Amino acid sequence: MANSPQSKKRARQNERRFAINKARRSRIRTHLRKVEEAIASGDKDAATTALRAAQPELMRGVTKGVYHKNTAARKMSRLSSRVKALS
Repeated sequence: MANSPQSKKRARQNERRFAINKARRSRIRTHLRKVEEAIASGDKDAATTALRAAQPELMRGVTKGVYHKNTAARKMSRLSSRVKALS
């Protein structure tokens, strides 16, 4: 348990950041899942629009420190290649 005033404040800040980051991560995962579902259904138009919506969310996660830059780039690359492969 935190004892000093500074460590108590850090604990409060960590809880707050954890909740914010958790919500942001959940929001990104929802967008990625929508792309996955569109790919699975085989609808290229829906997959393209879902990918366009997911891209800024993923990049916002990078700037906010939720994801690493290369992780987001890898996810975007793999998703876009799968959308492109749809006939």
